[in-house]
Amino acid sequence: MNVIADSAVDAPLSARLKQQTHAIHDSLDSRISGLAPFLDRQHYVRFLRVQLRFQTATALLYEDATLQARFQGLLERSRLDLIEQDCRDLGVSEADIAADRAAGEAAVIGEGVAAVGWLYTNEGSNLGAAFLFKRAQQELQLSAEFGARHLAGHPDGRGLHWKRFKAQLDELDLNAAEIDQAVAGAVAAFALVRAAVEQLMGDVAET
Repeated sequence: MNVIADSAVDAPLSARLKQQTHAIHDSLDSRISGLAPFLDRQHYVRFLRVQLRFQTATALLYEDATLQARFQGLLERSRLDLIEQDCRDLGVSEADIAADRAAGEAAVIGEGVAAVGWLYTNEGSNLGAAFLFKRAQQELQLSAEFGARHLAGHPDGRGLHWKRFKAQLDELDLNAAEIDQAVAGAVAAFALVRAAVEQLMGDVAET
């Protein structure tokens, strides 16, 4: 059954993805906020490791030739190297980095254009990282050169960077089945992050 609501059939793909992931996105944001990732650097490191798993899961998508043809400049958008540097800045062990890389590499992206949904989720998180970057700076004294590289904005600005990606996304000519695959990919991406949050941060009492 097509998961796209009839009322959204003519909406751009980015709007459809946003609508279909709104609930899981809000639930994830609330859960992470409740686990106080900026309470101190120890809490933040747990959050970093969640990000490392997700960035590892999506890294190969940024190197995929077919996706690069659909999204100009895709390779330069990958944040895996930045998150690994942030982890090492804050003393995450090589064993933990390797474990998180392995967990991310085990992710199943899905069939067809599911990868598009994963990219949407990742690029959208980069747009929303502006607030997180400010908190990392103000509360933990981190920066774009130490510990919070992956949260820093693109030199051209987050808004323009996202606008370019969204325009490319909305130019894709997908049929109904492919749209369902993209939505399923986005939902799976959020689910992977939620699972990582529970595994790496969930034993911390909410504040």
